[in-house]
Amino acid sequence: MCLTSQGCAEIGERTPAEDMGKPTGFIEIERKKHPTRPVEERILDWREVYLPYAGGDLKNQGARCMDCGIPFCHQGCPLGNLIPDWNDLVYQDRWRSAIDRLHATNNFPEFTGRLCPAPCEGACVLDISQDPVTIKAIEVSIIDRAFDEGWVTAEPPSVRTGKRVAVVGSGPAGLAAAAQLNRVGHTVTVYEKSDRIGGLLRYGIPEFKMEKRVLDRRLALLETEGVMFKGGVDVGVDLTVEQLRAEHDAVLLAGGAGQPRDLTVAGRELSGIHFAMEYLTLQNRRCEGDVIDEGQFITAAGKHVVIIGGGDTGADCLGTAHRQDAKLVTQIELMPRPPATRAPDNPWPQWPNIFRVSPAHAEGGERLFAASTEGFLGNADGAVRALRAVRVRKTRVDGRDQLDPVPGSDFEIPADLVLLAMGFVGPERGPLLSDLGVTLTDRGNVWRDGRWMTSVPGVFAAGDVQRGQSLIVWAIADGRSAARGIDQYLMGESTLPAPVA
Repeated sequence: MCLTSQGCAEIGERTPAEDMGKPTGFIEIERKKHPTRPVEERILDWREVYLPYAGGDLKNQGARCMDCGIPFCHQGCPLGNLIPDWNDLVYQDRWRSAIDRLHATNNFPEFTGRLCPAPCEGACVLDISQDPVTIKAIEVSIIDRAFDEGWVTAEPPSVRTGKRVAVVGSGPAGLAAAAQLNRVGHTVTVYEKSDRIGGLLRYGIPEFKMEKRVLDRRLALLETEGVMFKGGVDVGVDLTVEQLRAEHDAVLLAGGAGQPRDLTVAGRELSGIHFAMEYLTLQNRRCEGDVIDEGQFITAAGKHVVIIGGGDTGADCLGTAHRQDAKLVTQIELMPRPPATRAPDNPWPQWPNIFRVSPAHAEGGERLFAASTEGFLGNADGAVRALRAVRVRKTRVDGRDQLDPVPGSDFEIPADLVLLAMGFVGPERGPLLSDLGVTLTDRGNVWRDGRWMTSVPGVFAAGDVQRGQSLIVWAIADGRSAARGIDQYLMGESTLPAPVA
């Protein structure tokens, strides 16, 4: 894996003999979506949805990558992934070189290749007038083959610096920072308040999107390289801030933005209304083999389920409800249905705000757009029985969009289980942040400077805890950047790659 800016440039440099192998590939070959298991099969289990490409299909998809001169996919990717390079290497059947290029900028392509919404594809030059290159599918295929071939091995540092770093939070930001800091010889301990390591990768992402063997495989490598993990430790409670700082030379806050957005409407107190993460975590625990009392488990079995929120978390709830054998699932989105193609005010290479169908949506359920929840109705026993909503219309007033209720458009939806999947509003408040005394931004996130240090010397922040709710690819990029800042703080200089975004 590349450790220096110079080394990354060397890995990414293409010689004249390595010009794009099929200049007309994008003309001759159409985009082929990542194959999936049949719906009727996959909703009966928790295994991953996607299948490998057949025969030479993936090679052909790599051949679609243009020799476009300026690869805007680099701009779309917060990690600055060397996308044209490894696309072409797959076309050339040079898979061993492809994983080197991929690992040069991304510690965990097996995570992003499964979970990232692929802003790189929205920035692909082909997306101006055609379907973009299947970048995400090629990425995950490279790393999965690399593991199968035994090319991904532990690389512990040859020398230790004697510096100790605490990483609080074991999601993608914390893990990326830990991997980078460990590689340059610092002794890294990752603290996680949950019983198992992985953060939202462990308990927020359903098995059908990423089987936890994929996470465990990478964690085992990190442990072999020397990273230490301590689960079940709520820093600020089980381990005081004073102890944490006394035992380490630097601290990285990477606890994410775990405070869910609530809905303050009539009937919110009724039973059967839950935050999405409550629901997803319990099912993930059951998939891990935990025995959960039926009185505590949240199940969609035989129920009318309403999911409020149309993002990735809502889709995760949708797929989970299907596998729990829900009677009917309705997903409500406040905003109007996006267009099928880019709108005039959404030009390339911006992220295309278009109508999308995830694998979970393809499995069934109903989607309602431009609907605002007005309240909940309950049974005599205090359980939710229906949701009241009203249609809304987007208007523009003084140059700003607003959503106005449509008179007479009120309606009700039967609901035995309601899942709130409306995103997150920032890091959870608790003794960790208050005892450290870090400054917060106006949005309630942890403030940090250009070196990724908070207002408290020696304490750094990365990922959603300082950015707010965002993408996994941003979390990894932030973790890598913060690692460089910490290394510079500890050693006076750093050989870790400079931030690309």
